[in-house]
Amino acid sequence: MESTAPQSPAGLRTTPSWLLNQTASHAARLVSEGFAAHHLRGYHYRLLAALAEGGPASQADLGRRCAIDRSDVVAAINDLAGRGLVVRAPDPADRRRNVISLTDTGADEARRMAETVDRVQQDLLAPLSAAERDQLVRLLTRLLDHHRRD
Repeated sequence: MESTAPQSPAGLRTTPSWLLNQTASHAARLVSEGFAAHHLRGYHYRLLAALAEGGPASQADLGRRCAIDRSDVVAAINDLAGRGLVVRAPDPADRRRNVISLTDTGADEARRMAETVDRVQQDLLAPLSAAERDQLVRLLTRLLDHHRRD
């Protein structure tokens, strides 16, 4: 039976940039589907994970740490606060700033979402051995570090 799936030109299918792009698109879909089961999105997870890892922070600091635009941070924090996953309180040192903290429910959700991310990684990397997975992470990290310097 002949495949009806669209095919890119053979010369393109062997280029690292095309392969990285296609794999990244697939990975993003898997992560998005995983987060949808939590009724949350990637921004939400990035913020919850940053708070779980680094503790309470101002909205501005969270935006910088997570590389999320200020207006998107505000909207995502509003969503998370509305679900009881974070609390927003004035900074005692500067009342103009808000400090965001995880609630116990938020910490639990951050752990559940991290488990989802782990499952997605297992699915995404299923054809690779543990050594190949480690090598892939090292190589991708090296590429990313190199291009972040530019």
